[in-house]
Amino acid sequence: MSDIERSHTGTRMSQIVKHGDTIYLAGQVGTAGASVAQQTQDCLDKIDALLAEAGSDNTRILQCVIWLADMADFEEMNGVWDAWVPEGHAPARACGEAKLARPDLLVELIVTAAAN
Repeated sequence: MSDIERSHTGTRMSQIVKHGDTIYLAGQVGTAGASVAQQTQDCLDKIDALLAEAGSDNTRILQCVIWLADMADFEEMNGVWDAWVPEGHAPARACGEAKLARPDLLVELIVTAAAN
């Protein structure tokens, strides 16, 4: 059985957990109070950095779960998402509305990816 590797681990969570060839990222949020588009871009930038650190990239994402504070922001978030996902590499994805940790957070992305 493969070992479990954890990175950026605090009391409550790890930002990266790697088990075998699967990488799990903690939910990523953007700059509180910014627009949905900016918060989404911030999340994607963090995801890019974490995946690179774990030995992967956005062509290897298996699944993404997206939480929006308000589904009215779905199209604005998708505009940023669609520009980021490499053609032919769209992961399995779900998007729903949820009350996030703080009212000034509008989007959270949770990613599972394969290692390179």
